[in-house]
Amino acid sequence: MKTAHLSNEATAAQLLKRSLETFLAKDIKAWAELCDEHVVVEFPFSPDPATRKMIGRAAVYKYLKDYPKVIDLHSAPHMKIRATDDPKTAVAEWSVSGHVIPNGNSYEMSYATFVSVENGLIVNYREYWDPMTFLKNMGDARF
Repeated sequence: MKTAHLSNEATAAQLLKRSLETFLAKDIKAWAELCDEHVVVEFPFSPDPATRKMIGRAAVYKYLKDYPKVIDLHSAPHMKIRATDDPKTAVAEWSVSGHVIPNGNSYEMSYATFVSVENGLIVNYREYWDPMTFLKNMGDARF
């Protein structure tokens, strides 16, 4: 997979903003390309223990690639990205609104996302969300 990253001078906040915009545009391949080959992606509250920590761009892409076929995100009503004292670390508070395609359920979720970057790529992506809301919205649907 070819890597299309921002310049080495891009701050974590800039890269985090770009990654969320890319994700919301449903371009999971481009999102994965913003990650380092050895990225560590963590969803600590995931109901599936296998997806709580994934290592490597290929593993993360494999997990997320079908997300847009299952969850149709319509908008991000709230998005606040904050730089930290360390230009290599940023935090986002954001929410999405959409629906689960297989069952028609509403998909409303809020997230807290933390990233660390090196050399213009995401090296650590950690995201917190409500697993009970996720399970309720998803029903039997999986991606």
